[in-house]
Amino acid sequence: MSHNHKLFIETVGCQMNMLDSELVVGALRKHGYELTGDVGDADTILFNTCSVREHAEHKIYSALGRLKYSKQSRPTLVIGVLGCMAQKDQELVFQRAPHVDLVVGTGQLAEVPRLIDEARATRQRSLNVSLDRRDGTRHEVSSSFQSYDPLREPEMRPSPFQAFVRIMFGCDKFCTYCVVPMTRGPEQSRSPADIVHECRVLADQGVKEVTLLGQTVNSYRFPHDGRTWRLSDLLAAIHDIDGLIRLKFVTNYPRDMTDDLLQAVRDLPKCAQYLHVPAQSGCDDVLKRMKRGYTIGEYREMFARIRSTLPNAAVSSDFIVGFCGETEASHQKSLDLIRECRFKNSFIFKYSPRPGTKAFSLLPDDVPEDVKRRRNNEMLALQNRISAEDHAAMIGDVVEVLVEGPSRAAEKRGEIDATTGPVQLTGRTSCDRIVVFEGNPRLTGTLARIRVSDCTPTTLIGTIETREVQHGSSPLLPILL
Repeated sequence: MSHNHKLFIETVGCQMNMLDSELVVGALRKHGYELTGDVGDADTILFNTCSVREHAEHKIYSALGRLKYSKQSRPTLVIGVLGCMAQKDQELVFQRAPHVDLVVGTGQLAEVPRLIDEARATRQRSLNVSLDRRDGTRHEVSSSFQSYDPLREPEMRPSPFQAFVRIMFGCDKFCTYCVVPMTRGPEQSRSPADIVHECRVLADQGVKEVTLLGQTVNSYRFPHDGRTWRLSDLLAAIHDIDGLIRLKFVTNYPRDMTDDLLQAVRDLPKCAQYLHVPAQSGCDDVLKRMKRGYTIGEYREMFARIRSTLPNAAVSSDFIVGFCGETEASHQKSLDLIRECRFKNSFIFKYSPRPGTKAFSLLPDDVPEDVKRRRNNEMLALQNRISAEDHAAMIGDVVEVLVEGPSRAAEKRGEIDATTGPVQLTGRTSCDRIVVFEGNPRLTGTLARIRVSDCTPTTLIGTIETREVQHGSSPLLPILL
């Protein structure tokens, strides 16, 4: 058992990584570790890494470079690289940063406390990664990517009222640009009983909003009690948990957007009216080279079903610009899709080839950097204009917001002292739109009704109308402030 060790952890990448860091910290807390925000104060420094884009890797290698000489003054220091980049680069991490002690893949994170103790005791470097997908049977490879989800650590969450719950990990889609099937392993769904139990624990800890995570979350399938559970069944089971007031799930795969799921979102009041369904491109030729597994005709058909079942839901998307062989005409088709679907927002990325993917080895990265940049900016400008128009149309509306706490601006201005009266708060509507408004910080974790008075492309601005307070499990009562 370790005592009084100080841990510094830096996380880059997706919500999966944020959850992984929460679980690693949860495990280390049980071994007597304290968290510190000061890298100079720590005797254990961990980087939880991402491989989706090159930029995220450069950031970590630079941070490791800055620690090159720190072991001379702190001989007991242990430096670890965890997560996707560790699983992908393996020995390469030690070559580029010889002062690193541990390289631990996404499937071995449960081992981190033991591995740190061993590294400190033996000063031997250790590599702990899952099998390559070609190095064993599906079962062997799957088993080497373990899940260790029940260890929860409230301090690592985006807020005390919001938590991520993994319902599946890994991916079998094998899009040609993506490293996730290599870094997270085969697609595996967790048991519904485990997931519902974990959500109950979180609700007991005061969590109000749970976001279910999966690489393709709507591909969830689990045989249980003589039937196959789907995401819609899971949402219905979690919906009954007292204390939770909002359920979300990301990220969806277009081909698995089934009617039972859309109906569940429509019929279960706690489900956010929000779907993130990446298109990646508006051009069939590009989608085929990406091996996305659907055509734009099929994406449009899916989008029409969303609109007919959930007319008021917000839909967001992801796009990659400048993928191998993308022509000007292909780019225009992506812009057309954005105009037609009017996404709430789109996460837009310039393509960067990732070693280990099919696109890296088989397709030339033939779109020049300046063309990628221009297309990226054109797409961003179009999406921002649509987001601004749709937000402007909401001025005058009253929206229900789950209050997340003081806004970043209020925190920067040091306005978080609850005794000073109203501060700028932030929260999200059921459609996942960000809203800022003046209010008492005590509203954090409750539902508030906000009248929209102004907007930017990314944010609605408003004032509190009434406050919703939940008494036990009785219905929500509007109470005037």
